[in-house]
This record gives sequence, structure tokens and C-alpha cells, in this order.
Amino acid sequence: MRRVARVATTALAVIALAAVSPGAAQAGPTADPPVPAPPPVPATAGEDGKGLPQGWRLAGEGAGKQLVWASPDPVPMGDARVEFYSGDKLLGRPVAAQDRRSFRLPLHGARLGSAKQLKVLAAGRRLDEAGADASARGPRSVTGARPATPPANEVDPGKPGRYRTVTGDYTLKSVRLPGFPDSVEMRANVVGPVDAPGKRPLALFLHGRHYTCYGAGNGQGMGWPCTGGTKPVPSHAGYLRAQKLLASQGYVTVSIAANGINGQDDVAEDGGAQARSSLVRLHLARWAQWADKRSTAPAAVRAVAPADLSRVLLVGHSRGGEGVNRAALDSLYRPPADQDGYRGPVRWKIRGNVLIGPTVFGQNPAPDVPSATILPGCDGDVSDLQGEIYVDGTRGVSRGTALHSAVYMVGANHNFFNSEWTPGQSTAPSEDDFSSDGTSDPVCSKGTATRLTAAQQQTAGATYIAAAARLFVAGDDRVRPLLDGSDRRAPSAGPARVLTHAVGAHRTQALLPDSSTKVKGARLCDQVPADPARACLSPQTAASSPHFARWEVSPEPGREAVAMRWSRAGSPVRMSPARPVSLAGAKDVALRVIVPPNTTGTRLDVSLVDSSGRRAGLGRVRVDGLPGSDRTSSYWGREVRVPLSAAVRDKLDLKHVKSLELTPRTGSGKAWLMDAWGWRPGTPAVKPAELPRVDIGRMTVKEGDSGVRTYHVPVSVSGKGSGQVRVFALDPVAGETKHRTVTVHPGDRVDVPVKVRGDTRYGHDIAHDTLVKAVRGAVVGSYRGGVTAQNDDPMPKITLEPVKDRVTEGKPLIWRMTLSEPVDVDMMASFTFQPVDGGKELSTLDVDPRWVKDEFGAEPRPERPLSQMAKEQGLSVFVAAGEKSAEVRVPTVKDAVREPTESMKGRLDIYDERWEPQPGPEVTGTVRDAS
Repeated sequence: MRRVARVATTALAVIALAAVSPGAAQAGPTADPPVPAPPPVPATAGEDGKGLPQGWRLAGEGAGKQLVWASPDPVPMGDARVEFYSGDKLLGRPVAAQDRRSFRLPLHGARLGSAKQLKVLAAGRRLDEAGADASARGPRSVTGARPATPPANEVDPGKPGRYRTVTGDYTLKSVRLPGFPDSVEMRANVVGPVDAPGKRPLALFLHGRHYTCYGAGNGQGMGWPCTGGTKPVPSHAGYLRAQKLLASQGYVTVSIAANGINGQDDVAEDGGAQARSSLVRLHLARWAQWADKRSTAPAAVRAVAPADLSRVLLVGHSRGGEGVNRAALDSLYRPPADQDGYRGPVRWKIRGNVLIGPTVFGQNPAPDVPSATILPGCDGDVSDLQGEIYVDGTRGVSRGTALHSAVYMVGANHNFFNSEWTPGQSTAPSEDDFSSDGTSDPVCSKGTATRLTAAQQQTAGATYIAAAARLFVAGDDRVRPLLDGSDRRAPSAGPARVLTHAVGAHRTQALLPDSSTKVKGARLCDQVPADPARACLSPQTAASSPHFARWEVSPEPGREAVAMRWSRAGSPVRMSPARPVSLAGAKDVALRVIVPPNTTGTRLDVSLVDSSGRRAGLGRVRVDGLPGSDRTSSYWGREVRVPLSAAVRDKLDLKHVKSLELTPRTGSGKAWLMDAWGWRPGTPAVKPAELPRVDIGRMTVKEGDSGVRTYHVPVSVSGKGSGQVRVFALDPVAGETKHRTVTVHPGDRVDVPVKVRGDTRYGHDIAHDTLVKAVRGAVVGSYRGGVTAQNDDPMPKITLEPVKDRVTEGKPLIWRMTLSEPVDVDMMASFTFQPVDGGKELSTLDVDPRWVKDEFGAEPRPERPLSQMAKEQGLSVFVAAGEKSAEVRVPTVKDAVREPTESMKGRLDIYDERWEPQPGPEVTGTVRDAS
């Protein structure tokens, strides 16, 4: 037995069933798609929970046992998923209690590994600070002097323009989106120029996942629509600073609301990316209509200059970033109609994306749409900075002419880019998402030299949004050095230290490490490894790398880098691709090199070797680490360049470059090479390639009563041309993942067979999941799907019979929950205390105080009836798979106080096939005085 809040009980039940149904079952508004329970492993943590780190405990018994972590402070609602790990092994995604302090994960009979390795992560960030290694992970000092200020760029995009601006808003009829039970609002804030000539480019903003509603006692919630006197959080009004800057420069801007998606995206396998794409394109379609017939537009739209839909910039924050990436992809390659909320013509052209602290659950960036991804160095929500995949994940996929930039903003957090998520500025309650858990972080704590204030962060954010607009939409190449790793600064960004690197544009591949790369003097490493010995970054490393952000499968093939480690200067590292490459026409060699945070002065000599064996030394580069701590993702690639003039002088055959050499010139150190490119200035015109698009669907079938049937995962291939994707098939029974690389053409059948075994015993739905990722010459929309085998056997009848319902104080009250027949899954019910019909009710001082604390997380004092203590809570009762019964116990205590007979009343709420609690039998218990 254990305590659960009623609001979370259904979610908990779904997590329980998801041990055999990952991805298919979805929990309530605070839960994310669950993962399988861990397989049994030898336990070193005590079965009674003894030996667990502070804040951790075990609750329940047998198959109903849960791993519980209690946070000293509420964990804020955000875009990242909370996950339990043992070392590097994912145990599962727990369910948050209503107060977001307690997180519970059913173990389903599995046993824990080393207690010292337990940890709670959200996007790679450690949430629990009481683990056994906490003291060893204390904040590191930021060492080294502040680097020299880079030269100012030729033009500063953060300067306000000459146009007068006006602000308004519109509200249209709500829309229905596939898979969402409630309609989604069509609401937006408009800021634009009033005196700009002609049609003006359009910039559309989409906020991320945040609380949807507020009010009713200053509370916040994730429901939709808002009820009980609460109001929608105006998240879409949080980008006014950036909107006004762009509007003054001649852009029409619109920031759209997405609370209706945020309140329902727990039911979406992709976290709501397709729904957000649909919403973006529904708004763009309206703007296209209004451009044709301005008289039909809302007043706020008519008040600004007309919009030019052939020049559109999308700006997305957090999950909104993933949403606008999908919208750009869907605008080029039409999604399957049954998954899409917009089915009209594409009457716009998206010239670029700006992604702010984005999620990338699908890891499927749009390769032929230029992008700038802002990575906040103190992001406390999407803290692994997984948005780096919008850069790295485009390499080799398409033509490579679209510039994809990563903009690392030291000292910026996740929330403050949106003023409606910023304390002191927001209408609804808000908070700083970076939390140092009561200790001072040398980089990100408020008041440190590197941490930005909210105003500084918003100003810098607006400046770099404007830079992307000026480069991608206006085509002003003078702004490119602010985004492409050329080490220039925008004075308008103020004190913010902003670093960039990029791929694409006028870059030609010199070295992209993969399994075919030959490495001497270093090692080829795996970014997401199966073997820790092959890991690029050791699991014991305190900080993390955005480049190595994990996906839903581990290990993941096809993601490599070169890891270098040396103890003396002068030992060269030679790296050779499978075939010689051409760097003809390039001006420089650009390298993206990671060095440890807070290090300075790593020096490397760069050389090339051609096919004839001729070698040319190009020069020396210096690489400094980012400011970092154990709470930051600061192992990030710095772009450094060395000119090719020496190679030309030495008559190196640049059309046939065989090897790249890096020779350390510092006494000792570590570095990782992400890639190397031939580089020349300029921003080429981008013409999207005609590529095949792959989408995974989900099929739901009845399991049947006997035999084995084979079904096939619905996979659609549309578009044009041919390409390669990697298909991952997850076995929910064996817990294994198989993968293969598939060449696809439009109309192809990608065969992913699934065997479903029938039976006559009640069980849960079983999801056989399939995931897909682009490799080369293809794009992926819906990256996740599969076949769900639906249970078609009735739930057993459940009774609750007394074992000892009349006892003397000091003895436990006992009832037995019994199933009419054994089933294949754990069965759960909730036993809730009800007010008694008459007489004195059993109180918190009449029962075991340890039981009160362990099961309810409460203190017995002040004294109160059990029905009041448990007003929103109950005891969950599990019957293990294959068993028929379980006990409900209420342990009473003996005291020296003479008192009348007391009683209690309880009700067993039973979960039906839809996992909705249904009122079941009621029982009473009587406790006699022992004196």
C-alpha cells in the first residue's frame, strides 16, 4: 500500500500498465509518455529502502512497490521530462504529485541496483542533490580571466529601426486538432509598422510549454480549458520586446497563443510538435487570406502594414521551437492528412527559423530551412541544450546550403526570454527556472559575473532574433558573422557573452567522424554509447555536452566524434575519412572543437595531408572552454578557423585531401573534434531539395483469444527522390531495440512486422513501438508509432472482504482485496477514507505515526480524523500479476487514554478498462479501547 493523490492516481495506474505498453498509454496533465519498468537486477539497496540516499524511499509492498523521490521544493512545470536513472540506465518516468514535490515510479517487482547511483534528471540536469556523490559534484570554480571582447560586427541588428509601431490582438474561432479532445484557441498579439512602404515580411512567434491557467488563490495549473475562476496565462504576450524591435525595422510580427496545446499535449506521442505545426500553419493561412482581401482581416491586422507571405520567419521557444521546426518541414513536405490539423494549400514561404532553448524529441530538424538556435547557458528546463541537434542533426542529410547556427548565450536561463515567464514582469506567477538547490552556482546563480539579468537576456535575445531575420529574410550577409562562428559581437546585446558556431552555407565537408573514419593517436568515440569505454564523455563527468544529447534509444548508432587526450605536447592525431575530400575553393578550414569548461589556452597545430602524402601545416588555433559548472551543459564546440593559404603555397592537392592532423602544443589536455569543414564567406541561396518524407503511424489491434498474428507498422513514404533512414524497432517483452538502415522511395512499403499473441486473461495494452531518424537524402515527420495490441478480455470482479475489521487498539485492521481470477498484469485500486456515519472516528493519533509519514507524507499532529487527513489522498492496493489477492492494512496503536470505541470507513475505488476510478465496495472497521 502507499499514498497517492487522487488527481495522480489514474496517471499512476497508466504508468503501471505502461511497463508493457510504453508510449501507448498516456497519463494526466503532469505526466509524459512512460517507459518500460527496469528488468530485475541484483539489489544492493535494501528491500526495505534502507541505504537509499536522502530524499529517496520505497513505498508499497511486493509487486506494488514504488520508488519515491521527494524534492524539498516544487519542481516547476516545464518542457523537459523528469526521469529516474540508476547510473546511466533509465528506470522510467515517474508521476508527479499535484504539488510537484513527490515523484513516484512503480517498480513492478524489479529490484534496484546500487543505491549510490540513483538520480533524477530532467533533460540531463540533476534534480536531486542528496545522492551519494553529491559532495563530489560540488560546484567548480570558474577559472581564468574573462576572454577579450570580440570585435564589433559591421552592422548591429539590435538597433531600433525608423518605423513607428502599433500593437493589437485578435481572437478567432477555436480549432480542433487531431487527437486532442478539446478545441485550441486561435488568439494572437500583433505588432507591426504603420508607416512602412509596400508589403512587409512576417515574423511569427510561438511560445513553449508552460502553465496554462492561473488564479484561484494565486495557483497555477495545466488543465484546458481554464475552469474554476482561473484565466489563461498570456504566454504569447511575452515577446513584445523582440516584436517591437522587428516592427521598428519593418517586420509585421504576430505571437500566437498555444495554451490549448500545452494543456493537452500529454496525449501526443511527439509531445505536441505536429499540433503546434498545425496551429502555426492555420494562422499563416489566415494571414494569406487577409493579404488577398485586407478588408476581412481583424482590426489589429489592418492597423499594420500588409504582410508579405513569401518572406516568413518563424520564432519558437522551448516546445514551440520544435513546433516551428515541424511547421517549416510540413510547409515543404506535406504531412499525412490524418495527423494534420491544416489541409489547405501552402501559400507562404518560410525563409528561416529561430529556435530558443528548444526541445527536439524527434531529432528531425528541417535540413533545408536556415536556422539559428539559441542555447541558454543557464537553462534550468531544457538543461541538456538538446537544441544543438538542430545544427548537428542536419549534417549530411540534404544539400547542406542552409546555414544552421548555434548561438550559445552564457548566463541566460530558459524562462526569461519570455517576459510572461519572468518574475516582476509577468501577469501570472512565474519563476527563475535555474535553481542551484540552495547552493551557490559559480556561473548561473543570481548576482554572479556571468549570470544575465532578465532585461539583459531579453535584449540580447531580441538582438539575435533580429540578426536571424536580417540574414535569413532580408538577405543581408553583413549580419552573418554574428551567427556563423566568425567571433563578432553585436553591441546592442550589451554585456551578454554570445558564442556561435555553424554548419552549412559555404562549407564543404572535410571530416565528419563516423564508423569509417580511421583515427591514429586518439580514438573514435560514441556520443550515445552502449559501452562506457567507448563514450565520448565519461558517465562520471559532472557537466554534459549539448552535442551528446540522448534520444529515445540508447545506444544510438551513427553519432561519433574524435576524443583526444594527451600528457605531452607534440603527439599528432591523424584522422582520415573513408575517401579523400576536396577543399578546392575554400578560404579556411573551420573546426568545431570541444575542450573542458573553464580551461584556457588549449593550442593545436592544424595540418592537411593529400593523397600523394604531401603534408602542409596550416597554422595554430587556440580553444578556450566555456564558463561551466556541474549544472551546465558546457562541453560545447568552439568554432576555430585556420587559413588554407599555406596549403596553396606548399602546392597541396586540395582536390584530394586524405587526412587532417591536429598536434597539441600544450603540455596536457583533452579535446573532442566534432567535425571539420572547408569554409568561405557568404550566404548562398537555399533551394530545398526534393526529398522523400517518412512518417510512422500507429495501428491498434485486438489481441484475440489464441494464436499469433503478424501485423505491420503503418509507415508512409511521400515526397520525391530517394534517401536513407534508420528504423528502430523496440521489443516491449525482451526490452531490446533492433535497428536497420533502409533506403526509401515515395510509395515504398517499409516493412516492420509485429507479432501479437492472443490469450483469454485480462491484461493491459502492449505497444510495439517503432522510431525512425533521417540518415541521408530524406526527412522525417512523425518519428514515432507502432502497433498497439489491445486487451480484449474483461476485467475480473473485485471484492473487499474483512479479515480483521473489529480489533483492540494496537492491532491492525485488515481487509483482503480479491480478484475473481488471476490476470497477467498488476491490478490496482485506491482505498480512500470516508467520514463515519456516527460515533467517534479513528484519528491520526490512533494509528502508527511511521505509517502516517511513510504512506501519506504527513505528520500525525495536529490530530485529525483519517477522512480529513486523506481528503485528497488514498492508499493504493496492488494485486501482483498472476496472484488473486492483496491486503489493506491500517495499523493502530495502543495508548493509555481511556476512550470510547472508535471506527473508520473506507471505500475501494476500482479502475476500469479506461483506467478511470469507479466507486467500489465500502467497509467499516472498529477499534476497541485496550485499557
